[in-house]
Amino acid sequence: MSRVRVSRVIDVPPAELWRAVEDISTHVRWMGDAESITFTSEHTSGVGTTFDCLTRVGPFRLVDRMEITAWEPGRTMGVRHQGFVTGSGAFHLRAKGRGRRRRTKFVWAEQLRFPWWMGGPVGAWLAVPVFVVIWRSNLRRLAELVEAGELR
Repeated sequence: MSRVRVSRVIDVPPAELWRAVEDISTHVRWMGDAESITFTSEHTSGVGTTFDCLTRVGPFRLVDRMEITAWEPGRTMGVRHQGFVTGSGAFHLRAKGRGRRRRTKFVWAEQLRFPWWMGGPVGAWLAVPVFVVIWRSNLRRLAELVEAGELR
């Protein structure tokens, strides 16, 4: 199992950042590797929500089947990956600063397992630096959208 962790301080309070990320359907606006999201459950938020995310990394495209496993508004959104790549991950929001300078540290952490035909542990090991670059870019885009008031 490979671990990936990226973080970024975003210049909005946790409640405001949560409002931007709690709508899972908008994740394609800031995740460059997510092409589309199709909900497979009746509800679209909270624990138990399931969806398929068409993901593209370079020449590779796959459907990432996910289920929300944790939902703490303003704090945590957890997910289980149940597609070709399996594992779990979470977004954690932590308040930084006080008063008018309240900002949020957004931590994205995942533990992923690749199938044998994607190289298994070796494929996962090779993918980690690629994911770090992509996810840092995703967080930069999220910060730009939220700080500009374009994603709420």
